[in-house]
Amino acid sequence: MRPLLRLLLTFLLLLSPITIMPAGAEDAAAAPASQVLSYEGDAQLAELAAKGTTVVFFYAAWCPNCRATVTELNARWDEVNPGLTLVIADYDKEQALKARYGVTYQDTFVLLDKDGKGVELWNSGGVNGLNAHTSAL
Repeated sequence: MRPLLRLLLTFLLLLSPITIMPAGAEDAAAAPASQVLSYEGDAQLAELAAKGTTVVFFYAAWCPNCRATVTELNARWDEVNPGLTLVIADYDKEQALKARYGVTYQDTFVLLDKDGKGVELWNSGGVNGLNAHTSAL
């Protein structure tokens, strides 16, 4: 498959609502599902944050680091801490969201507290970064 087409398909899959069970989970009761969703608005973030561990990822299609992060997330998603919700926000379009969380660079992750406030911000790191920043929760 052509690299650009594969990247586009990977990005579209990442933006589609999906639920992935951790490796070895026999059923939904074994471990909470981790999921990837596209950003739909403030109400969505507030609801997700109130329910559990939520991280916003600011993605830019033109950013090589972002594309590498998406590739890694797709390849290693089964290693992500159970119960995590990753919300993908468009770095170029979501100006107000970036301002709220102090995001100044694409490929940025923001961990939200139960009230939807940003409590931790980091760049890059992929699966290892997600797990390191969310393991104590």
